[in-house]
Amino acid sequence: MPEPHIRAALPSDDGALSRLDHDTWSFLHAVAPRQEPPFEPFFDARHRPDDYLIAEVDGRIAGYLRTVPPTPLACNAHVRQIQGLAVHEWARGRGVARLLLRAAMERARAEGAVRMTLRVLGHNKPARALYESAGFVVEGVLPGEFFLDRQYVDDVLMGRSLDV
Repeated sequence: MPEPHIRAALPSDDGALSRLDHDTWSFLHAVAPRQEPPFEPFFDARHRPDDYLIAEVDGRIAGYLRTVPPTPLACNAHVRQIQGLAVHEWARGRGVARLLLRAAMERARAEGAVRMTLRVLGHNKPARALYESAGFVVEGVLPGEFFLDRQYVDDVLMGRSLDV
């Protein structure tokens, strides 16, 4: 597979990103029920194209990562939070998520952020391993925060400094 190209999302990516979300849905990472057609638009007032980075391979979207300020408060404008990461099955194991993470951290630094945080489900061992390998550490756990697929699942809070 050729090296993925990372770019900003465009409004025209809406349909492809909606399909990607549907195709990759799993209780491993999703807390909302699986959407059924007709699908809502991917982008809306809270989920703007500017919030997303896209990984493309040969003109096909391989994955995305969404980062936003965690709150609208000026007192934590120095933080960016990852609020979505998905990679197509055909692109997994090829470093797509790692490239998206690296690009998101670079963009956050360029915007003046000094810290990045995220939330990941406790049972999502592949995602937790990825984040740990990228320098994120567990900063808190909300035990049994979600009831998914007939089991209680922890909400794990992770973070890292963006100092180089």
